[in-house]
Order: sequence, then C-alpha cells, then structure tokens
Amino acid sequence: MISYKHTQIGYLMLAVLLAVLVFFTWLQITARAETPSYDSGTNFAITAIMAFILFILASFSMLTVSTHEQFLKIHFGWGIFRKKFPLSDIATVRKVKNHWYYGWGIRLWFWPKMWIFNVSGFDAIELTMKNGKIYRIGTDDPDALEQVLIKFVR
Repeated sequence: MISYKHTQIGYLMLAVLLAVLVFFTWLQITARAETPSYDSGTNFAITAIMAFILFILASFSMLTVSTHEQFLKIHFGWGIFRKKFPLSDIATVRKVKNHWYYGWGIRLWFWPKMWIFNVSGFDAIELTMKNGKIYRIGTDDPDALEQVLIKFVR
C-alpha cells in the first residue's frame, strides 16, 4: 500500500491569527480597565464570539493530506473541517496552479464548478471524479502528491 501524509502550514493565516489575538487582547484589557458601571467591563457574549473567531482562524492554519488504504483524506487544523475521497472514484489527477483570486480556505468556485481546499500558496492537485465533480487540494508538495495519486488512477 502506497501511503502519503503531508501537512502544509499557512504562515499568513498564523500571522493573521496573531494580529487578531493581539487586537482582541487589547480590547479585553481596555474593557476591564474602565471605571465600574452598568455598561463597563467585559461581556460574556462578545468574549465567546472572540474565542470562536480565534478558533476558526486557528482551524484554517494547517491542511493535512493523507492516503489511507482506500481513501484520500484531507483535514484542516484539528480535523473539524475534513473531507474523504474514495481513491476508486478518482478519474484523473493533475498538478495545477490556482489563481490568486480563488482565495484560501474552503471555497466553491462556480466557473469552472469546483471545490477548492487550501491554506497557502497557489500549487494544487486537481482531482476529477468519475461523476464529473472537480476538487482542488492545495499543497506545497504537488509533485509527490501527484505521483502517489497517479498510481491509484488506472
């Protein structure tokens, strides 16, 4: 069994995460420094929303791509956002470059209609499934991933 596992780190997303963390920390410190009154201090709902935003940003800072027996698996961060592709359903595999305006994260692009999963850079592997659906998986190691997947497509 040919196995592959690679994790790509999105350094720009980590920088954004750090900047947002510093901003939220500053907001919390200034809210706690106000003189006590009915409207002063921190608000639990706002603090929870801040924590949720930080959690989502951290989730999209890494993308792990791996093959396991009969599946190609991808997951972002801690694995909350994940997708599994049966290797037997892959019709074609090719190395591509994404346009800058495709963005990062999980995207549905309408022309051409495809799903895009990436955290950084523009290199990707395009999977065309036997049912016609197209997926692009971003990677900073496109050659190795392409070689592994080509062995499953016959």
